Amino acid sequence: EDLRVDGRGCEDYRCAEVETDVVSNTSGSARVKLGHTDILVGVKAEMGTPKLEKPDEGYLEFFVDCSANATPEFEGRGGEELGTEIANTLYRVFSSESSVDLKSLCINPREHCWVVYVDVLLLECGGNLFDAISIAVKAALFNTRIPKVRVLEDEEGSKEIELSDDPYDCIRLNVVDVPCIVTLSKIGYRHVVDATLQEEACSLASLLISVTSKGALTSMKKVGKGSLDPESIFEMMETGKRVGKSLHIALQKILDEEESLGTSRQKVGFLG
Repeated sequence: EDLRVDGRGCEDYRCAEVETDVVSNTSGSARVKLGHTDILVGVKAEMGTPKLEKPDEGYLEFFVDCSANATPEFEGRGGEELGTEIANTLYRVFSSESSVDLKSLCINPREHCWVVYVDVLLLECGGNLFDAISIAVKAALFNTRIPKVRVLEDEEGSKEIELSDDPYDCIRLNVVDVPCIVTLSKIGYRHVVDATLQEEACSLASLLISVTSKGALTSMKKVGKGSLDPESIFEMMETGKRVGKSLHIALQKILDEEESLGTSRQKVGFLG
């Protein structure tokens, strides 16, 4: 009947809180709370050497840490498997050429490039981890500022790198095509987005879809022990595209609003 335990419809997200620029010693950061799910993402840009197969591009590295406080399952080494799974999913989502302009991260082909380290910390798990993480990663990348660099060459041909001193003289990453993940959990004959822990316990199979702001699908992955018939997969893809587009619009709106406040905005997070 399109009604869930908490009063939402099948395609409704819980209220999400997004705050950027929460960790001072990073190039960019964001914190996202989605129901009881709490995610902190820090982005750090460091100089490195381009990969051999892509000499004129920088690259992204993902690391996911599942805090033992997030849920009892993560005590000991319980969170490592999930951390690796999430990191691998993020690599897949960002593997499409268009998601981030990696060529803009190249400083000197074959010699120097920016390596963007994206650290994800799970502070609390309250269902729907992948969606919350993808929102936090996009917000943190939007907030990232990378210093401008000049390559100076002397008469002998040796190169020297000079970083700009001006904090406002920086490169911004274009996040327009960065996808967000929409997880659709199948419960009975219906599928729901943004499942809570209880709903996840009722669902035997879920579909993870990464959708760009234009509604294009970039990757898909099935999780869970159950099976999905082809018809319901197509339905879920259509729902994912619809929901994904409105998610991007809402996220971009709040990111632009927050940025327009500049230095006058109040920090509300626990790290503010």
